[in-house]
Amino acid sequence: MTHRIPGCRACGSPDLRPVLDLGQTPLANRLLPSAHPAEPEPTYPLELVFCPACSLVQITETVPPEILFADYVYFSSFSDTMVAHARALAERLVAERKLGSGQRVLEAASNDGYLLQHYRQRGVQVLGIEPASNVAQVAVAERGVPTRVAFFGRATAQALAGEGLTADVFHAHNVLAHVADLNGFVAGIHTVLKPDGVAVIEAPYVRPFVEKREFDTIYHEHLCYFSLTALDRLFRSHGLIIDDAEVVDIHGGSLRIFARRGAPDTPARGSAVGLLQAEREAGVDQFEYYARFAAEVDRLRQTLTGLLGDLKRAGCSLAAYGASAKGSTLLNVFGIGAGVLDFVADRSTVKQGKYTPGTRLPIVPPEELALRRPDYCLLLTWNFEREILAQQTEYRLAGGRFIVPIPDVRVV
Repeated sequence: MTHRIPGCRACGSPDLRPVLDLGQTPLANRLLPSAHPAEPEPTYPLELVFCPACSLVQITETVPPEILFADYVYFSSFSDTMVAHARALAERLVAERKLGSGQRVLEAASNDGYLLQHYRQRGVQVLGIEPASNVAQVAVAERGVPTRVAFFGRATAQALAGEGLTADVFHAHNVLAHVADLNGFVAGIHTVLKPDGVAVIEAPYVRPFVEKREFDTIYHEHLCYFSLTALDRLFRSHGLIIDDAEVVDIHGGSLRIFARRGAPDTPARGSAVGLLQAEREAGVDQFEYYARFAAEVDRLRQTLTGLLGDLKRAGCSLAAYGASAKGSTLLNVFGIGAGVLDFVADRSTVKQGKYTPGTRLPIVPPEELALRRPDYCLLLTWNFEREILAQQTEYRLAGGRFIVPIPDVRVV
């Protein structure tokens, strides 16, 4: 059972302005065991809105997290880019904050230990909090990362603090956007963070999202799309001050913030000041910034479906790469299915042998590209373009070409 939010997830304002309506779509990570499942796939509304009161961009429908995350198919370690990104960040924090065996790093939504393993290897105490039991088991068994199966929020934070498990460094990467109770999550960070600790958060950044037409990152797991303006207001309301902020390339453009404990009126003292000013100048806190997003997405749809249609009529064979959540949104919203694509290749062995939500395309190992040699391959995981193109040298040398759909359609 889902429910439509009565007001903004951060500030509670009922004045939410429509930005983009993607209609009814299936859950993006609910892969099918068969092309013909015994029961019809459920679909849910997918509508994006803007809150003028606090600048938060969000979707209107909440699917219970127990449905979304209890048995999860996304494992971060299948991406070399993600692991390298995590290693670099851990090495940076260890050096900057002189972390050792006397310090502790906590991570909410720690996935398969892809980040915490790098701290553990350097002798730092670690603890992951991961709601998906199947993913948590991998973190423990394969990477030796102690992991609790739980959703992070007020209650979990209070339990951890009661056990003395507070954090010198608290990480939350690609999770804040998934949280229905934003205020409970951020309050939890304050609870577990040591007085001199730092919280490092990465979340989808709304500027590249809008300016690069990254509509496919909208799905039911992603409840929010953040500006620093919105995060600054949210964190200050819970006694956390964002001093530094930077834009990182991962996932098509993410915002990384560094927060500490402090009174709500405490001035920031780092790079966040300049980025907040840049957002004001760009108009990120005004609805007009988002007003043309729907038209831009429709133009992208016409361009991509037009190209695929032309290629099919010319007798070309087509496949796709990346059975990702963003791929599910793009395929379902643009109506690209089995009549156009033959299969989807994916490196994740957890996904292979299953079928994509809604479109019901078979998911096969990436080696199938070189074996079956489709003329063109639609790159659904365009955020890992460099990594995937390097992995698919054999297919490309045989004449295969990739179609990159975001931010503009191009053939490489």
